[in-house]
Amino acid sequence: MIRLVDVSVVYPPSRRALSGVTLHVAPGEFVFVVGATGAGKSTLLKLLYRAELPSAGSVRVNGVDVGALRRHEVPSLRRRMGVVFQDYALLPDRTVFENVAFALRVIGAGRREIRRKVPAALQKVALVHRCDAYPHELSGGEQQRVAIARALVNDPPLLIADEPTGNLDPDTSLGIAMILDEINQQGTTVVVATHDRHMVDSFPRRVIELDRGHLVRDDRTGAYAVEPVEPGLPR
Repeated sequence: MIRLVDVSVVYPPSRRALSGVTLHVAPGEFVFVVGATGAGKSTLLKLLYRAELPSAGSVRVNGVDVGALRRHEVPSLRRRMGVVFQDYALLPDRTVFENVAFALRVIGAGRREIRRKVPAALQKVALVHRCDAYPHELSGGEQQRVAIARALVNDPPLLIADEPTGNLDPDTSLGIAMILDEINQQGTTVVVATHDRHMVDSFPRRVIELDRGHLVRDDRTGAYAVEPVEPGLPR
């Protein structure tokens, strides 16, 4: 699904966002990407949907060499993935239904397909009953669930979420995590960059940790942080 080989990203004049990252994510995995602010988490995700290009190394998603794509080929790549952001990015003058439908209209979907797919996506996030509401009438958690439905409406094999619970309280964050986990259980590959320690520790999934652009930890069923071992105690 995702394969990075010796990937580095350098911003002018010489700031390294990623340094020599090699990573493989298999289809159907759920992966948390953790690390302090500035560790390179968002840069890593942006490489996957071609919002950034590697300065060195290769990035492949669904077998496609992302760095080699021409500009007109990028929309085709993005149609095969869903992306969720911290700030929801909903259209304030559109209803919940229209916000989700927008993702289908931009790829030329017809009315019949929209009428079929939008309710199905809203059902996955338990928001069918709010389809006529506007964003300002929703809580933060509900807005994020709309954003997730919009990312899922085209049935992408890959879902990318960048700090999806950053603006939410702990209980609401766990609800979002449960939705992401259910989506993963249905076969979608899920990659989540997060600072949310409680969410990561509550869902023991693969954890990748970045530190100043370097991949420093890859635990198959990890926690947000590795507890230090006291001297003399067995590891």
